[in-house]
Amino acid sequence: MTTPPGLRERKKQATREALRAAALRLAMERGPDRVRVEDIAEAAGVSPRTYNNYFASREQAIVSAVTADREARIAAAVAARPVGVRLAEAVTEAVVEQYTNAGERAPEALLFITSRPALREALLDTTAGIEPPLTAVIAERLGDSGAPTARVLAASVAAAVRIALEGWLRPAGDAGADGGLDSGGLVVPVGPLSDRLRAALAPLAPAFDAAEGAVGP
Repeated sequence: MTTPPGLRERKKQATREALRAAALRLAMERGPDRVRVEDIAEAAGVSPRTYNNYFASREQAIVSAVTADREARIAAAVAARPVGVRLAEAVTEAVVEQYTNAGERAPEALLFITSRPALREALLDTTAGIEPPLTAVIAERLGDSGAPTARVLAASVAAAVRIALEGWLRPAGDAGADGGLDSGGLVVPVGPLSDRLRAALAPLAPAFDAAEGAVGP
């Protein structure tokens, strides 16, 4: 039975949500370059110092309004999969599910973010956050928290997701290989994101299978 969060944790979550909402709203109203940390903090009813306890940059706060703890939700989704499901399948389905379920966030917010280079990069940078919570879940599944295997696998998943997103968010007119998104041009997502995620994660399946095989039934 899951213990409900305490009052302190609920207050922290409420503050985080208020900062996210204020950052995105102000950025869409004024343009991200015209929004200061002080503006976001004031709109959320907190001090700039409090803001800095939650987000390292203005871009991170804006993007967080769309990603909203996605990394933790991926780990939770993997943990919720039945033990009989292959770990590679559990991870893939959790990633695809969390990255393609945008029902709780307005599509125009994602379009706003992907049309601006600094925000695109901040969005891509969020993939690194997948590693810590996913490492813990994989280690628990493999039953060996001391081995580096779980961290290597989780870091590989984070890298694969970033590669998939870079390919999906390719600037319009760029027919070259998938790579960094330095262009300031309009971004046109290329093909279903779910297909790109599955393709990027597929090469990791043998490593996941080998790790599970080493553990044994």
